[in-house]
Amino acid sequence: MKLIHLSDLHLGKRVNEYSMLEDQEYILKKIINVIDDEKPVGVIIAGDVYDKSIPSAEAVQLFDDFLVQLAKRSLKVFVISGNHDSPERIAFGSRIMDASGIHMSPVYSGDIAPISLEDEFGMVNVYMLPFIKPAHVRRYAEDEITTYTEAIEYVISKLNIDPANRNVLVTHQFVTGALRSESEEISVGGSDNVDAYVFEPFDYVALGHIHSPQNCGADNIRYCGTPLKYSFSEEKQHKSVTIVEAARKGDISVREVELHPLRDMVTVKGTFDELMRSAPQEDYVRVILTDE
Repeated sequence: MKLIHLSDLHLGKRVNEYSMLEDQEYILKKIINVIDDEKPVGVIIAGDVYDKSIPSAEAVQLFDDFLVQLAKRSLKVFVISGNHDSPERIAFGSRIMDASGIHMSPVYSGDIAPISLEDEFGMVNVYMLPFIKPAHVRRYAEDEITTYTEAIEYVISKLNIDPANRNVLVTHQFVTGALRSESEEISVGGSDNVDAYVFEPFDYVALGHIHSPQNCGADNIRYCGTPLKYSFSEEKQHKSVTIVEAARKGDISVREVELHPLRDMVTVKGTFDELMRSAPQEDYVRVILTDE
């Protein structure tokens, strides 16, 4: 079974007060091209669909257009809310959209029912866990929950996972050891850390939150990263989508398909005269002048 893992679209984002909507529309079309080439069964969007909890009308329209394109291809789509999203807004209409294969994570209520898919190797159960804090879990827990690790561990312990099946978790958290970028929200002292050991029951963990594509703690625990660069700290990163292929139990392969943006982010350094002769014309440019 083939799945495409996306996250952190941040639709409606402005970088240095410049709207990225045109760039985002372009890259979503490129992602549709990848989907048409790869022909997956499903698409995962692991949180931070929008850049703000109350997104602009243009950002909502862009995401709506993207979902329509996915639905036309009869794909299973799994969307969770991230820390930038409003979980209530992401959940809106979810029970109606379920019938079309578009699954939007509900607000966490102490119980998560998996979405089950089937292929020649058996069942794949997809669990959708939106961004949560210890306070969200504490009201449902018998034990005292004080840390993010305790919160996620408690939630997973209540999932009644069948180890005979292939199990996928879609979530949006900061896993200890992940490499951050400047465009991410950072908690003081790393208080939002989740230790990777809590994900042991899962064959694949589709993470969102970190903007750099990377595995974290194990090959099957992965951040796919953003589809676009959202700060100059990401300048050297190669953005991509992650392709996950699950054969029989225990046989998971992961690879990247690189994405090429409408405009790149680059830093140029030199004198004023040098830069006026050679600076890029079509990219987003950070200029470091070496003269007055």
